[in-house]
Amino acid sequence: MSKVPAKLAAKRQAKSAARLYGVQALFQMEVSGQMTDDVIREFEDHRFGATYDEVEMAEGHVDLFRRIVRDAVNLQAKIDQMTDRALASAWPIDRIDPTLRALFRAAGAELSDAGTPPKVVITEYVDVARAFFPEGKEPRFVNAVLDHMAREARPEDFA
Repeated sequence: MSKVPAKLAAKRQAKSAARLYGVQALFQMEVSGQMTDDVIREFEDHRFGATYDEVEMAEGHVDLFRRIVRDAVNLQAKIDQMTDRALASAWPIDRIDPTLRALFRAAGAELSDAGTPPKVVITEYVDVARAFFPEGKEPRFVNAVLDHMAREARPEDFA
């Protein structure tokens, strides 16, 4: 058996982990007031591949993680406006759960960059929502909001 599929699977897992860590980092920045570079350094030094309670954390794709966090911060106003347009008018982004807010900002950062197909971004972040809300309705909500955001950010991919 070729090692290429194993390498591809490992790269996909690292990218998925980077997205999860990106959401966690953005959440941490919001609740703690920490600066971008400090949180990035903390995650890279202490979370990527770390072992907690005998559970080894996944290695994250460093470049993707950094890009998600930095772009989410730098484009936050644009992303928040796009998210607001996807939400019901009675529930602007500042009224939703902070974990979901971090998730929408991370996904919005990826949707603002043409590097990853929108359907991949949506699928990946719905999976992140499932990790945070395994029993709730949030993954369906995330799917609907991200679909709206993706169609706005990248209409050419839905033509």
